[in-house]
Order: sequence, then C-alpha cells, then structure tokens
Amino acid sequence: MPKDGVEQNVYLELIRFYKPTGSILMFWPFAWGLTIAACTTKMPLPDYIISLAKCTFAAFLVRSSACTVNDIFDRKLDSGVERTKDRPLPSGRISVLNAFTYLGLQYLVSIIYFWPLSTLAFRAALVQLFPLFIIYPILKRVTYWPQAWLGLAMNFGIVITYVHVLPIPNYNLLYVMLTSAWCWTMYYDTIYACQDIRDDIKMDIRSTARLFGSRIRLDLIALAAGMMSMLLIAGRMNNQGIAYFLVSIGGGMLHLVWQLSTVDLNDPNSCWVNFKRNSQFGAIVWAGMFLDYYSSGTTST
Repeated sequence: MPKDGVEQNVYLELIRFYKPTGSILMFWPFAWGLTIAACTTKMPLPDYIISLAKCTFAAFLVRSSACTVNDIFDRKLDSGVERTKDRPLPSGRISVLNAFTYLGLQYLVSIIYFWPLSTLAFRAALVQLFPLFIIYPILKRVTYWPQAWLGLAMNFGIVITYVHVLPIPNYNLLYVMLTSAWCWTMYYDTIYACQDIRDDIKMDIRSTARLFGSRIRLDLIALAAGMMSMLLIAGRMNNQGIAYFLVSIGGGMLHLVWQLSTVDLNDPNSCWVNFKRNSQFGAIVWAGMFLDYYSSGTTST
C-alpha cells in the first residue's frame, strides 16, 4: 500500500522490508552467540567484523522467509485484523501461488548462504528456517502459548553462530543463553500482541497477551527478571568481564525498567513503540559483550 505518498513494492512488503524492527530483533541473537563464542576463542577482530556482517544478512534472510510463510498461513486471519488487513495476501495484491514461489526462492537463497557453515551450524540453520517458523503460525490457532514457540524460532541464531565458532560448544552456556533470549521474546512479543487483542478475540487468534489477562504486567516483569537472571548466569559461566556486567546487565536492566514504566498496554501505539525499543535492548546487551571481547587484548590478527 502507498505510504507517505510512495508506492511500496508488494514483495518487499511481504517480507516487511519497510518495517526493519523484526530483522533487528532477529539479528541480535546471532550477534550474541557470535560474540560470546569470540570471547572464548579469542577470535581476531577482522574475522569478527566479517562474521558480524554475515549475521546481518543471515537475520534478514531468516526473517524474510518467516514473514512470508506466516502470511501464507494467516492470510484469512489477517483479513479480520485492522492492523494486518492491508498486507499483500489478505488484500489480494499478491496471489498465494506467487507467495509460495517467492518463499521457495527465499529458501533456496538461504540454504546456499548457510551451506558454508560447519555441519552442526548448518543443521541448526535448517531447523530455524523450516520447522521452527513453519510450525509457529499453526500454534496461534490451537494454544495460547504461540510466543513460547516463537521464543525458540526468533533466537536460534544464538545456536547457529555459537556452534559454528566453537567446534566443541559449552552446551550448558548455550542453554542458559537460549533461555534468556526465550524470555526476551516472550516479553516483547506479548507486548506486541497487546496491539490486536480486540481483533484477536473476534478472530479467535490466541496469544499470551490474551492468556495473561489482568496479570499481564506482573507476568512481563517476571519474564524480564528471568531474562536478566539468565544473562547474569551466562556471564558468570563464560567468565565475562566488568563491561558485560555493567553494560549488558546493568544497562539492560535500566532499559527494561524504563520500558515497563512507560508502556501503556491498553494503547496499541504505546505497545508498538515499546516493542520497537527492544531493538535498543538487544544492542545494549551486545555492547557489553563486545566491550569485553574488544578489551581482552586478543583481537589482533
């Protein structure tokens, strides 16, 4: 649909190219996994920068295909939700056949892109591309916990980058990091789902926003606390330095307190604004990790 007088490409609309927040949220888990592994392996800085750039395109590819498959499944549901009724599929501006063809092309490019990874990392990438994001749209029809599955789907980039850099990964650390990121997605996507509660009830679209009901703010606080607790444990397990605990943990906590104190869960616009603020939270957590990595004195070639 035209936006600010500019006609948008329907295929770019389908992958949310004009709404990059989702790609940014997808990127940070890739960057987190890479950076904690770089700290352990003392990866040279040039190699790290190249790997981080690759994470950017990886996140874009995964998010693009995830949006496309989600919209194929949800085209009828989306037509009954005010916020999504003008998307390309429910509005009829692109056919289902063309969307499937476009999805197949995205999958092909993604497989080629991830092919050079280590065997374990490549398998993890396939898991994220296919079962994790293909199953997700089905769950909102049968359970009030689709965000729980999305917490795995959005954050599996941690696994991909971590196991690629570390041939023998610390699985306990990986589980803790993934649990923290899972809490994070549960937190921000519940806020995101608050935008559509009225339409979701009408269309019987299920979410944690509907499930939590009147206790939603307390549940969001619990998820935020769980997220930061797991990040703290991960830092101790990976022998992170002072920058991690000051910036990632301290700065992250302050940012979440700010979010929770300013969000109006009954105002869709406020929910959207605070949802987008989680891209800043991801950057804060990464910044502490990176400062630790960079200050370790092991970044030369």
